[in-house]
Amino acid sequence: MHRDRRSDPDAPISRGQPCELCGQDGFQIVARRDRRGRPLESAICRTCGLLSHLRIPSDDELTDYYAREYRHDYHGEITPSAHRVVRAWNVGQRLFKLLHPFLRPDDEVFEVGAGIGCTVKAFALAGYRASGIEPSEGFQRFSREELRVRVRRCSLGDVPPSPTCDFALLVHVIEHFNHPLRSLSQIRRLMRPGGRLYVECPNVAAPHAAPGKLFHFAHVYNFTPETLLATARRAGFELVESLSRPRDLNLSMVFTMGEAREVRFEPGACERPLAAVRRYGMLSYHLRPTYFFGRLRRAASTYGDYVLAGWRMRGIVRRCQRHVAPHEDDSCRMRRAA
Repeated sequence: MHRDRRSDPDAPISRGQPCELCGQDGFQIVARRDRRGRPLESAICRTCGLLSHLRIPSDDELTDYYAREYRHDYHGEITPSAHRVVRAWNVGQRLFKLLHPFLRPDDEVFEVGAGIGCTVKAFALAGYRASGIEPSEGFQRFSREELRVRVRRCSLGDVPPSPTCDFALLVHVIEHFNHPLRSLSQIRRLMRPGGRLYVECPNVAAPHAAPGKLFHFAHVYNFTPETLLATARRAGFELVESLSRPRDLNLSMVFTMGEAREVRFEPGACERPLAAVRRYGMLSYHLRPTYFFGRLRRAASTYGDYVLAGWRMRGIVRRCQRHVAPHEDDSCRMRRAA
């Protein structure tokens, strides 16, 4: 039974659709607008603390959104700018260095939501057979035509469920799924025995965005360390190592294949994420010393990237086109022939 949200905004409500993680149907509204002031109700599960949209978008809604609107709505561009290419290249280099200790020499690497393709290329240049999928037409075209990367334009549900990869990457992607448990189960079916999974996503338990800027249509779910770990375990993954601390802006975890199992939640599991969302007002958030110095560092880095972005991107593209692995070259020729 629905309660009157206007008379008691903190009252538990039913949305008629159970929680993805714990299966319960008791929620509490935490925000009514997205980061741009548009209507978007976000809610927290009163049992497990998982944050999500109150109304979960359908598969068709998300497919259309990511194919046509997401990159413009979220990044302000359809085809990646030089600055974005440089940033993505830096991320790819960082991820390869971070994850190299968890890789085996003959691993096949697969990235879901590969974007521009810079991370896939970082692994390919290091000698790994690497590929990915990306639903956005402009970004996927750039990855294939400019960086010569094996990135197909499709969604996870379009990938045949046969075990073909050893190491899967979900880099700021799991929060975009409308059914993360289902998606993780699909990824598990793509993995060979002993496969590993890297997940990176925003940490809603840390102050990674100003109040009023937390929620976006593209981020259907928002995870804490506890809810991300519980979601992975329910989908059949076990934690190998957490590469992030509880207060880091992003969660970074490496998992391996295990057995899917139920997860129990302690009473009051929703209190920590709820307190995190409400921890700061606009003034107290921006007056934090860590915010001030963090902004200075990012501004200096961003300024340098913008000034040199065109020159650096041309160098990245030249390097990628000079170093094309045999399987990448075959893939590009096959696409052109088609």
